[in-house]
Amino acid sequence: MTLDALIAGVHAWFATTLPAHGIYALMAFAFIAGLARGFSGFGAALIFVPLGGAIVGPKLISPILIVIDGIASLGMIPPAWRGANRREVFVMAAGAALGIPAGTAMLALLDPLVLRWSITIIAISLLALLVSGWRYQGEPSAPLTSGIGLIAGLFSGAAQLGGPPVVAYWLGGKSDFTRVRANVVLYFSISTVLSVISYYIGGLFVPAVFALTVVTLPSYAVGLYGGSKLFGLAEERTFRIACYVLIAGAAIIGMPLLDGVLR
Repeated sequence: MTLDALIAGVHAWFATTLPAHGIYALMAFAFIAGLARGFSGFGAALIFVPLGGAIVGPKLISPILIVIDGIASLGMIPPAWRGANRREVFVMAAGAALGIPAGTAMLALLDPLVLRWSITIIAISLLALLVSGWRYQGEPSAPLTSGIGLIAGLFSGAAQLGGPPVVAYWLGGKSDFTRVRANVVLYFSISTVLSVISYYIGGLFVPAVFALTVVTLPSYAVGLYGGSKLFGLAEERTFRIACYVLIAGAAIIGMPLLDGVLR
């Protein structure tokens, strides 16, 4: 096969695999989601899944996020490993190992419209939890930590929305924001591996996932890098408010009732 034939074949594959609309919007959403993820360690799914799901559907957008986040965030793992409370992270990941397959089954089997409404409701509810300022104030225990991991794993498997329960739990402890961020980053690196295995078994890695990964990965990586650089430079409270506004906007615009806004 000549180089020209190979290029033509790749071009034809992309042309038949990519959706007919919304590519540039997905790239923009990926950048914003990466920015939030790079700064706080979470938040990408709360922005990318509702908005992207309105364009390509929830059964595509969740696997796409898993792949682009898993690749782009590799550089965040070594410092997170050094700064995290690894025992707590592994206990929570043990709970997630049970929750993720159940959530993946929901993603694979539920009607896409039902799933999108569920994602919208969950995203708004989790945002309300974060904005309320509620934090778990008790002493962390292994059963409770693994239970939070089970809930987060269920949300992650279904829509990659496992961040807020984890953050609300860890922010209530005695750890500062830097330790919490390291915990979250390390936890989600483990959760990503579990989700990849579960999604593969569930048959969710279809060709369109990889075509859209190639398209959205660069903008997500740039956003992730920019968010990581902002961490320590921007005021935490200011950036949190900005993230909350973005998440709220994503949840509302991504509602099935407003599909015309993104199409």
